[in-house]
Amino acid sequence: MEIPTQYLPLQKNGITVAIRREDLIHPFVSGNKFRKLKYNLLQAKKENQTTLLTFGGAFSNHIAAVAAAGKQEDFKTIGIIRGDELASKINENPTLKFAQENGMQFEFISREDYSNKASSDFLEVLKIKFGDFYLIPEGGTNGLAVKGCEEILTEEDAVFDYICCAVGTGGTISGIINSAQPNQKVLGFPALKGDFLQNEIRNFAKHDNWQLITDYHFGGYGKVNEELVFFLNQFSETTKILLDPIYTGKMIFGVIKLIENNYFPNDSKILVIHTGGIQGIEGMNQLLEKKKLSKINTDV
Repeated sequence: MEIPTQYLPLQKNGITVAIRREDLIHPFVSGNKFRKLKYNLLQAKKENQTTLLTFGGAFSNHIAAVAAAGKQEDFKTIGIIRGDELASKINENPTLKFAQENGMQFEFISREDYSNKASSDFLEVLKIKFGDFYLIPEGGTNGLAVKGCEEILTEEDAVFDYICCAVGTGGTISGIINSAQPNQKVLGFPALKGDFLQNEIRNFAKHDNWQLITDYHFGGYGKVNEELVFFLNQFSETTKILLDPIYTGKMIFGVIKLIENNYFPNDSKILVIHTGGIQGIEGMNQLLEKKKLSKINTDV
């Protein structure tokens, strides 16, 4: 599978920035979600499992991707959704509506219960209720997901000095770290506040060629403001590339700010990874409209 790489119209200090269009892999199972699910679906089939069970929030790219992939590969899918108040709002939520249309069965639980989702007791309750299933963690990150993400970089990418990606649960950056060249530096841009991701990444990363840039989460997961929306719209107008507001948009915003602040040496070659997530724009625009803020333009 050949994924296109586009160079961005940025000119400062001889620095070049290219974007890997992982978002074009699949219309619904795009970017890192395709990579993370690839070997998990193969393993589920190997184990003769017929049901996939996973976890996610209201606008989760992962939930949408598992539902679409499950339908395509003939799996029953179950989504354990954070926030029991969402049970009556499926049709108001583009992500959940899409997942349901692709056959996903939902179980809405309180945020308190959701915090125990990894406990053996909680998983046992789910098995009693739903029967046997193949478990995919929230965000899809496990050893098989990291294996899939190790395939993002190609031999041709050895020309780049820096590889940049957004960070959610740490699986994508771990795969990139493992497949990066010794002379390359991997920069991760967390979409969440907090330092816990360091340890999550160390669970899977085999090298120390990486660093987290923690200044561009815009207040935390799912938080956006007028500055970010203006940037996303300006970027899409200039490049004809849509960025999602949760992950890739914040990462590329951060990369450009670092260039402006002379973080990168002159003549650096930077590759940024577009990990998809475009499906989340519709739901975000609903929230922005309620707040009477500018919306993200999807007409490119």
